[in-house]
Amino acid sequence: MKSFLVFIASFSLIFSINAAEKSAGAEDMPQGFISGDATKGSALVGVCASCHGVDGNSISSDWPKLAGQNQRYLYEQLQYFKDGERNNALMMSVIPYLQALQDSDILDIAAFYESLEMSGGQARNDEELLELGATLYRFGNMKKGIPACTACHSVYGQGNSLAGYLAIAGQQVGYLTSTLKAYRSKERNSGEQALVMQSIAQNLSDQEIDALANYMHGLYK
Repeated sequence: MKSFLVFIASFSLIFSINAAEKSAGAEDMPQGFISGDATKGSALVGVCASCHGVDGNSISSDWPKLAGQNQRYLYEQLQYFKDGERNNALMMSVIPYLQALQDSDILDIAAFYESLEMSGGQARNDEELLELGATLYRFGNMKKGIPACTACHSVYGQGNSLAGYLAIAGQQVGYLTSTLKAYRSKERNSGEQALVMQSIAQNLSDQEIDALANYMHGLYK
């Protein structure tokens, strides 16, 4: 019964956030949000390339790919880092740089990375792991209070750019694993979407997190 109530609460929170996003309208978004200048942004990402790659595709499994990520998600996350609402040891050295930027600069950076193409990933060829990951991603597990990931991240993992739900198809498996565990421990807690992810991740076992990360890493359209 408890898992069912958590499941319903998670879905209610997802839909309430979606409804708020739809009712807000473009006029309520930051000026220029939808039309950041990718060309200007390309001149501002030199400090990012050492970890995230010149083309936005990181070489380390533990560092996220930024290429192809939707602009709204990137903008919001960079603002969280800038304002100290999100913490990450590897990002600490970049915070002063972000704090020196204008909001419009951060929009341009987000637009630049959105304009790039995320490289694909190769899931581990483990039939049992793939089946578990696919089942959880597509259908969830109502008994454990886990909604389907497709509700926010879409069937093929492209995310939802209007709502700011990140694209996860092809994302680094190490980063996906550590992120889900950070939500589970509530270490990652910035933004309304974190509340949704915390309520879901608290019901995921290590095996389920590994399965989801592996499946999403190899997901493509």
